[in-house]
Amino acid sequence: MMPNSFTDALFQLVQSLEKAEKRHFKLYIKRSSGKEDLKIIQLFDALEKMHEYDEKHLLAKLKGITKPQLANLKTHLYKQLLSSLRLLKATENTDLQLSEHLDHARLLYNKGLKIQSLRILEKAKELARTNQKFNFLAQVISLEKKIETLHITRSTIEKAEGLTHEATEISQHIDRVTRLSNLALLLYRWYIKFGHARNEEDEKDIKAFFKSNIPPSLTAIHGFYENLYLYQSYCWYAFIRQDFLMYYRYGEKWVALFEAHPTMIAVETGHYIKGMHNLLNAHFDLRNYRKFQGTLRRFEAFAQTPVGRQHDNFRVHTSIYINLARVNWHLMTGTFAEGLALIPAIEANLKEYALYVDRHRILVFNYKIATLYFGAEQYEKSIDYLQQIINGPLDLRHDLQCYARLMHLMAHYELGNDEIIESLIKSVYRFMAKMKNLTVVEEEMFRFLRSSFHVAPRQLKPELGKFLYKIKHLEKNRFETRAFAYLDVISWVESKVYGKSLGAIIHEKHVQSHRNAVKEDKLLHKAS
Repeated sequence: MMPNSFTDALFQLVQSLEKAEKRHFKLYIKRSSGKEDLKIIQLFDALEKMHEYDEKHLLAKLKGITKPQLANLKTHLYKQLLSSLRLLKATENTDLQLSEHLDHARLLYNKGLKIQSLRILEKAKELARTNQKFNFLAQVISLEKKIETLHITRSTIEKAEGLTHEATEISQHIDRVTRLSNLALLLYRWYIKFGHARNEEDEKDIKAFFKSNIPPSLTAIHGFYENLYLYQSYCWYAFIRQDFLMYYRYGEKWVALFEAHPTMIAVETGHYIKGMHNLLNAHFDLRNYRKFQGTLRRFEAFAQTPVGRQHDNFRVHTSIYINLARVNWHLMTGTFAEGLALIPAIEANLKEYALYVDRHRILVFNYKIATLYFGAEQYEKSIDYLQQIINGPLDLRHDLQCYARLMHLMAHYELGNDEIIESLIKSVYRFMAKMKNLTVVEEEMFRFLRSSFHVAPRQLKPELGKFLYKIKHLEKNRFETRAFAYLDVISWVESKVYGKSLGAIIHEKHVQSHRNAVKEDKLLHKAS
């Protein structure tokens, strides 16, 4: 996996532009300047042709420009590019349209054309209300109140009273949205750093934090954004605590909210995409095979719609989340070899979107791909991907850092690398203990590995049977499921006990689950 090597802000912006955006910029600059040989055009052309940002190479291309001049030129080009994009994209984005209305109203007011300004503000209010943009609505009402307070506009007393009532109501709504969005953000950041709750202490802390920040009365919660951030907060709260049923329930509410307000899909596309991703994750965690497939098909169909393809952000994130879901399908059905066929396209996709992909996503993909290779018994390849996690920074996902090391240890165990197993066991154990990531399952795992790599093959099966017995009953324990969520230890041990591949064991569970679902459907059909 390639790291994100784009560092210069202007270079990033130029590289992100589409053909139509580049063409519009050239026309915009030539129209506004009247010159075709502008230095910023030369700078733009030079940056467009570069594959990686290199200032020395850039200065060599731009004859007669010194380093201090280049800094000023880059700042000017950056501003001009943003101005060009704003003109081009104004009609595609509600926020930009609202900003434009507000700018025009302020300009007219400053010119003394108060009535014209108020008319535009009325249009802005209608657009903001339709799209539930209450932050903008607050700005619009603020300017409207200023005009009504300072000038004689022939407005009625009823209008003045309506304005004050509206301002108070919106202020209360914004306060609730702010509190809920803060809670959702802080819970999400906790997860990005630590992953799932590691122990009862984490569980206690998260519960106390959630209780102190959630509004005391949920009956006051109404409107799209309040519900959106409420459902997000519950999603992250449940996911951190590994209450996958609650996670699924609120993930479904999140997506259903958009289905109840279909116009908001175009307004808050990023939140809709994230909701679909979380719903797919919930199906994965609960092994809802059929619902997973149905949701993935819906998501794939959405990715091809004009809304789904409108902006770079949407195209990138739908692509990343759909690829993750496709990998997850193979992990949950045990079809590891088929899953390996996805890897070249995924890596090409990540390379194409390197400008936009954050380190967290690369970390997750490395882990998922390593798991595919491990399941397909290609342990050397699995180790290659795990090494990218192990040798990388430790500031993200302490849980994945731990399980990458554990899978790395298991891969060496599978390869029979006895000479390094003992030292690996010690170093991985120390790391997981330091990260407070040791559960009963991991303790038993280390105990088994310590004792088993010296045991003769014919004596290993009884030891594996004992290990399986010790961990099988922990499968439903919420604090122990972390090991099973990241690494299907039970299926791995079962594969050793029953002499089958890991893929065959997991696939048999998938087939059995499908049979049970068919039986349930038949019973429900008879009952109805």
